[in-house]
Amino acid sequence: MKPIITIEYCPKCGWMMRAAYMAQELLTTFTDDVYGVTLHPSEINGRYTISVNDDILFDRKREGRFPEIKELKQLVRDKVNPEKSLGHSDKK
Repeated sequence: MKPIITIEYCPKCGWMMRAAYMAQELLTTFTDDVYGVTLHPSEINGRYTISVNDDILFDRKREGRFPEIKELKQLVRDKVNPEKSLGHSDKK
């Protein structure tokens, strides 16, 4: 069964557009590898996480920043399909 990516964002902080952009980028990149990308408004102020099923890959509060899209794609790739090439994103 293919995993689901969930982006949980704080609606009170106005992060819906950021979450939608991340969701679009991830869905475009991983269409064949995941079941879908879900946006989920958090009930906790300031919360912004990216999860694959129940595994949190990125937590803004823990990291103290938002993820770069290249970094986020690599985190998701490593979790859902380590063999997938991300092209230029693979270059460090």
